Amino acid sequence: MMRIITANLNGIRAAARKGFFDWLKKQDADVVCIQETKAQVHQLEDKIFTPEGYHCYYHDAVKKGYSGVAIYSRLQPDEVITGMGNAEFDIEGRYIEAKFGKLSVISLYLPSGTSGDERQQVKYRCMEFFENKMLEMKQSGRDYIICGDWNIAHKNEDIRNWKGNQKNSGFLPEERAWLDKLFYEMNFVDAFRELPQAEHEYTWWSNRGQAWANNTGWRIDYHILSPSLRGKVKATDIYRDERFSDHAPLTIDYDYQLND
Repeated sequence: MMRIITANLNGIRAAARKGFFDWLKKQDADVVCIQETKAQVHQLEDKIFTPEGYHCYYHDAVKKGYSGVAIYSRLQPDEVITGMGNAEFDIEGRYIEAKFGKLSVISLYLPSGTSGDERQQVKYRCMEFFENKMLEMKQSGRDYIICGDWNIAHKNEDIRNWKGNQKNSGFLPEERAWLDKLFYEMNFVDAFRELPQAEHEYTWWSNRGQAWANNTGWRIDYHILSPSLRGKVKATDIYRDERFSDHAPLTIDYDYQLND
């Protein structure tokens, strides 16, 4: 069994103060994928940011206090790759990949387009580039688990107020069609949906109003698997008992040995 957690922390230092690392100690995770560290490595010298028992790798944005991804793993990776290979996105610290034998685990933070059309166009360019990268992944013969904040809710059941959000970034027809293509044409796998789920399971809630209290959420954090891993999901969990950020950690257990 292999356990992987993905969590957008919306500031790793703030999440630490809210108890994220105390919670993490109890999770027995093999790999942890973090997005939105919002810090440079030199700001993370406190030992809390290198949890005992883990090899820790960070990929920061050039801009301070912005974006940034990380991977923690119990097993030392064969190789760690920072950046998806496109300068426009790599200066924003959006991709880090750890290789373990035949398996790659990726922590991904796709751009948000909510601030306006300019950033929405950045998001579309990133989606186009990453689709080609996923095609390469599929053709490589490797197994992939791409964890992170994809900033898109796929279907009506993935967003509480779907009727009112169809013209908003994160639930635009073009964005949803892109996920359709990944899942139904390229045959990548939405791991969470591999198992039956209750209604109204979300991973992000706006800080405005009573979204968290009313569970007016969006499911925009995913584990997306290469076709070779279909059928390997054994358990899923969205942790809501504590709130470390505006996102909830998503934990998935796999029938997979990291030393395969």
